[in-house]
Amino acid sequence: MRCPFCAHQETSVLESRVAEDGQSLRRRRECQKCQKRFTTFERVEGPTVFVIKRDGGRVPFDREKIVTGVIKSFDKRPVSIDLIRQLADEVEREVRRREVSEIPSKTIGKMVLRRLRNIDRVAWLRFASVYFELSDITEFEKLFEKIGN
Repeated sequence: MRCPFCAHQETSVLESRVAEDGQSLRRRRECQKCQKRFTTFERVEGPTVFVIKRDGGRVPFDREKIVTGVIKSFDKRPVSIDLIRQLADEVEREVRRREVSEIPSKTIGKMVLRRLRNIDRVAWLRFASVYFELSDITEFEKLFEKIGN
């Protein structure tokens, strides 16, 4: 493991434990050259799942794209990054449980929306406005009415 501070390749593992999600391993490391400490995470990587984009293109599934999108929807909202990562972990587990090699991006979006609605309705509305590709105010008003139910 390369040190993120000095790029030295020799590090020592000081502590290892199962991370909160139960799906990854958290390791505390120390660089043998600069003595700085840092944390790494290991997770099991299953078979590659490809996401079918709206334009028909295919890209490998990347949970960090979910994290990035959800962070944008929570801009200036009172929510922790840990909750966002937990949401992304849940979506990733649901995708992998389906045991498919391809999944439409629309399906992943629905998984995210289902979880967001229970966490923060403003974030849900922001994410949904991008997901549904709203183009005018009347579409936005219809979506706003939908969340009120």
